[in-house]
Amino acid sequence: MKKIHIYFLACLYFTFITGCEKTLIEEPHSTLTPEFFSTTQGFQKGLDAAYAGTRSFWGNQNLFTMTVIGTDEFYTGKDGNNNINKYNSNYDPANGTVEAVWKDCYQHINTCNGVIDNAATVTGVSADVKNRTVAEAKFLRANFYFILVQFWGDVTLNKTFQNVPSTSASRNPMSEVYDFIVQDLQDAIASPSMFANPKTSGALPGEATKAAAQHLLAKVYLTRAGSSAKKTTDYTDAYNMAKTVINTSGASLMPDFGQVFAEGNENNNEVLWNVQHTSNLAYNGPNNSGGADNVLNHMWVPQYELRPGMKRDVIYGRPYIRCVPTLWLTETAFQERVNDTRYNKTFLTTWISNNALSLPKWTSPLPAGAPANAVVGQVKFNVGDTAIFMPGFDVSDAKIAATRYLLIPPRKYDITLSPYMKKYNDTKRADLNYPSNRSVIVYRLAETYLIAAEAAYMGGATLTDALDNINIIRRRAAYPNANPNVMNVTSIPSIDFILDERSRELCGENVRWWDLVRTGKLIDRIKTKNYNPEAAANIKPHHILRPIPQKQIDGVTTGPKYTQNPGWF
Repeated sequence: MKKIHIYFLACLYFTFITGCEKTLIEEPHSTLTPEFFSTTQGFQKGLDAAYAGTRSFWGNQNLFTMTVIGTDEFYTGKDGNNNINKYNSNYDPANGTVEAVWKDCYQHINTCNGVIDNAATVTGVSADVKNRTVAEAKFLRANFYFILVQFWGDVTLNKTFQNVPSTSASRNPMSEVYDFIVQDLQDAIASPSMFANPKTSGALPGEATKAAAQHLLAKVYLTRAGSSAKKTTDYTDAYNMAKTVINTSGASLMPDFGQVFAEGNENNNEVLWNVQHTSNLAYNGPNNSGGADNVLNHMWVPQYELRPGMKRDVIYGRPYIRCVPTLWLTETAFQERVNDTRYNKTFLTTWISNNALSLPKWTSPLPAGAPANAVVGQVKFNVGDTAIFMPGFDVSDAKIAATRYLLIPPRKYDITLSPYMKKYNDTKRADLNYPSNRSVIVYRLAETYLIAAEAAYMGGATLTDALDNINIIRRRAAYPNANPNVMNVTSIPSIDFILDERSRELCGENVRWWDLVRTGKLIDRIKTKNYNPEAAANIKPHHILRPIPQKQIDGVTTGPKYTQNPGWF
């Protein structure tokens, strides 16, 4: 899907009304005007722009920060921020990350509104194309509103295209926002013009399909069920919709978990929807790891290049060191590694030497237990040999000293070097500083099974149904074990077990903060269970919602004051 830059739409974001109105008048850089939406070309370009808007979230550092770090899975790395991750006093309504996600959601919602509202007047487009365009715009709008309602609860509901700046706004109840999202998705699913699944003839990579809309609707039902806007049928509806995807979408699990995120395999049979990225700067970001660039390849990379025998390269990536895994994640969630193969397919724990200029040498006296061929003054290893290895279990200091390479047991993990979450690694870039061109997988069938399992466990079906669905995912995790049934469980003791399973399967996939809030476990797992000691020191009950951006509150100068979420000042 092409990216169209629409300058004026950013100004229609009602939060930034004070500074944007002047810019709108003096610098009309837009390639689209409200009237242009009604033309054949404008109608299509509007949808292209809505798709381009998805790159502002999936691949962008902002959504990553708000969903991955400050959870039970990841905490702040050496070069991570000192606010939102830690829930400390620096995290407030003026936070730039929070503001950016809020702004981007409303900007792209307005683009979708422009497409939907003007469809009836567009000529020169077949009814089939017109209906599919509207259905896809509704799917995208539902995604943007779903981001908003999960982060902020009650939010402003703009149902129509906004082409006149306004200084007034109010928050709609969460229940209304959820109803609107559900209706958008039901409309998209009901459209006979929408492609059935990503493999349907004519469907482009990254294009919205009925299967993707059904998956999202199942997730919306599940999430609403855990909120104050819940409806009595939500868990049942979530289960039934998830099973519809599983049984009718045509998607299938990859046999090997390790192949799901293999480079070049982003459109595999398990993927229900992904966000496309490209090396063409006109349609992507500025190539400096900002804007719409996919920077997920950088976020988890540790500071490997400062260790003996190593230097930065494209294979191992540029160390942004934004976050590192919690010990709970690596040592408890992924503790079982005999039958469950997902740990080694999720984390990089071995680095091969690539720098002859920094090879370490044996010093005198040789440590006890050193290899028999160790010689004082000679290199411990050569380029192409192991330089760093994390065995995943404890070893003695004596063993560390006697080993040729840098041996790092879990007690030695730190904010500079820990197991590297490698799902988004991109070794095909022309330069190690470049962002990734890989598409970002947003929805995949494995999560659909986990949605079904959670919905069933919470009362939407039977406990047998919950076990059946979660065990399908667990059996796949045993590949290539000839007896995958060793991974079956016979009971689900609590919702925590499902959350643990989601970590093993979906670790780092921009969903964890939402998972913890949906299940009411954010405070419990971070603070009470102390899975993230850094965040536990500061997290409070009001942190289950993000703060309304201060610019939004300040921008409403007409009518009632725009309200802040409880606990935020």
